[in-house]
Amino acid sequence: MGLASPEQYRERLKSMRSNVYMGGSLIERTDSRLQPGINLIEQTFRWAQEPELESLLTATSHLTGEKINRFCHIHRSSDDLLKKQEMTRKICQKVGGCMQRCMGIDALNGLSVVTKEADDAMGTEYHQRLEEFLKYFQKNDLVGNCAQSDVKGDRSLRPHQQGDPDLYLRVVEKKKDGIVVRGCKAHNSGAPFCDEIIAVPTRLMTEQDSDWSVAFAIPADTKGVKQIVRFTTPRERKYLKTPMHQYGIADSMTVFDDVFVPWDRVFLCGEPLFAGMAAAMFATYHRHSYSGCKPAVTDIMMGAASLVADYNGVADASHVKDKLSDLITVAELCYSAGIAAAVKSTKSSSGTYIPDIVYTNVSRYHAGMNIYHEYEILADLAGGLPATLPYEDDFFSPNTKEHLEKYIMRRSGVSAEEQHRCFRFLSDMLCSSLSGMAQVGGLHGGGSPIMEKIAIRNQYDLEEKKNIVKRLAGIEG
Repeated sequence: MGLASPEQYRERLKSMRSNVYMGGSLIERTDSRLQPGINLIEQTFRWAQEPELESLLTATSHLTGEKINRFCHIHRSSDDLLKKQEMTRKICQKVGGCMQRCMGIDALNGLSVVTKEADDAMGTEYHQRLEEFLKYFQKNDLVGNCAQSDVKGDRSLRPHQQGDPDLYLRVVEKKKDGIVVRGCKAHNSGAPFCDEIIAVPTRLMTEQDSDWSVAFAIPADTKGVKQIVRFTTPRERKYLKTPMHQYGIADSMTVFDDVFVPWDRVFLCGEPLFAGMAAAMFATYHRHSYSGCKPAVTDIMMGAASLVADYNGVADASHVKDKLSDLITVAELCYSAGIAAAVKSTKSSSGTYIPDIVYTNVSRYHAGMNIYHEYEILADLAGGLPATLPYEDDFFSPNTKEHLEKYIMRRSGVSAEEQHRCFRFLSDMLCSSLSGMAQVGGLHGGGSPIMEKIAIRNQYDLEEKKNIVKRLAGIEG
């Protein structure tokens, strides 16, 4: 098949076993509360078949030579990485934020590097298994979710030191035909809308952590898997509907309660060195995806800031221009570092291209450290009205409509409805549960800033910089 339709995607979800819990209840994937997230992901199937976006959203499989969705593609060149980044920014602009489908394929790209390294070093068969799984994944245009972040328990202790060994996902039994795993993964964005869960380790491991050094893929409705889901959407609108209000984002705590995984879907099992490598590789690919989605989010923020300044009649004020310049630099520096990471990428032994780790992490670090500054700019230019805006109903009630339409007016030539729509949008961006989630996600999603710093320092050649100074200072040796 190679490219699935939105309808085929929805039919797959309908056929899955019920294992999603929300608000204390077991729900079907057809539940109305999940539809905004399904609406979002199904666009990745629709746009892949539209002429103006097809070149970005499709690629050629290196395994079969067939045309596939880029969200199922393993990057085989710098150009692949550049197109992935451009695609991510474009789609996130269209949906107003995270499009949730990048995590699974970022994990598979990381595993395509690590499984070959493991096979070369240890004579295992992980890479062959992964490639067979990839053929299936690509042929059916599947949606993957990466389950990486363990709940971790006491952060000062390693997995084998925890009072409860299940606080990191682990292998509890090895059988002739597969393994049994137990634990929980957190922050799994898009999990209730996925076909497959790709589990990878979350950190560096020691020899004592071999039971926790595991990577695999399983159908999202496998027996023993429970998804406990929190869902976030923009505030409900009764009158002023917008394109963004058809979308939403879900995150799952995914419980693995003695889940059986057949050997042909196991990609690491008991190799601590390569477990740490897998954790780092997923982070690298996911942070490179972030160099596409974060600029898109900043594009929306700067658009909102510029629009409200225009409506307020202060667009030409020097302090406004200065603040907009700050937003531009955040977006384009993150994006340009992502471009540099793609251009400076290296080819692994498996043929998969790895984005430059320093540039990738510089992009993600710069984004995370600026997220609250960006919201500060938007709040400053928007003023206090997003926080105190009367309810939407009051703008349409005969008792208050006339007053609100009169007193919401700013610059002449902009209608009361346009002013209202602008500030209602700003209220969603600044004062809603969605905005709170977006701010924390903007700081920690894909890795907290300290993790980017560690990755940068570990890869950066400071000795070279010292030698430059030694030469300039005339220091011998």
